[in-house]
Amino acid sequence: MSELPVTVIVLAAQRAGVVNPLASRAGVSHKCLVPICGRPLIEHVLETLTTLPAITAIRVVLEPEGQEDVGRAINPFRERGIPIELVDSDPNIVESVLAAAKDEAGPFVITTADNVLLTQDGFNQLRNALRNADAVLGVTTRERVWDIHAQGQRNFYEFRDAGYANCNIYGLGNRKSFDAAEAFREGGQFQKNRGRMIRAFGLLNILLMRFGLVTLPQGLKRVGKRFGTRLAPVIFDDGALAIDVDNERTFAICEWVLGQRLGLAVPKPEISPDEA
Repeated sequence: MSELPVTVIVLAAQRAGVVNPLASRAGVSHKCLVPICGRPLIEHVLETLTTLPAITAIRVVLEPEGQEDVGRAINPFRERGIPIELVDSDPNIVESVLAAAKDEAGPFVITTADNVLLTQDGFNQLRNALRNADAVLGVTTRERVWDIHAQGQRNFYEFRDAGYANCNIYGLGNRKSFDAAEAFREGGQFQKNRGRMIRAFGLLNILLMRFGLVTLPQGLKRVGKRFGTRLAPVIFDDGALAIDVDNERTFAICEWVLGQRLGLAVPKPEISPDEA
């Protein structure tokens, strides 16, 4: 079976008015330009994406004032034949995705410019899941993350079957799948706003998930039914897919894992649970 053709949306914007500590340390304008294993973060992501088959287009979303600097990192990848476009971001992440999707039907795969441990196998596993769902999200289990590094991820969503970590890769199969994303259009700290959560997901669904009374597939099926869409998880065996470059701790772990893949002598970081 041939691979499903998809457009990839890469989220690369920074929070308005916030200077990223990693970018400040590296002396660059954007976190996605911070070097790791000799190349900016976004170059590692584009290296994976532009060597995959059936990529229709890549759209990198970030604020206009950063596009000149990031554009210089992107330009060499345009020579590989896949159209790569810079799209103006919006403070609201859903609006940014909608801007990048334009009026096209899809399918789309969405990831981030700091997702340097993304693999071709992981990408293909997720996009192929779109053949049987309107929207999919990539996750892995706590144990798989700990197999890579005990401090690789500290936040897990607890369900009846396992604790799960988000892998920062999602798939939207069609315009119908955007209905579920509309729940997040209001922006802000969604998880801290109980009223908006209840309106979006329903009180019963929230309680079932909050107290671990359903498995992750069951929970997504219930939420999908509320929106009239088929939502499904893609549960990766590779725990490294849940580790992206968020801070100094995860930078060090990503550098070590990426270095192993590239054959570089990067020592394993020793990080205590108390370190940020």
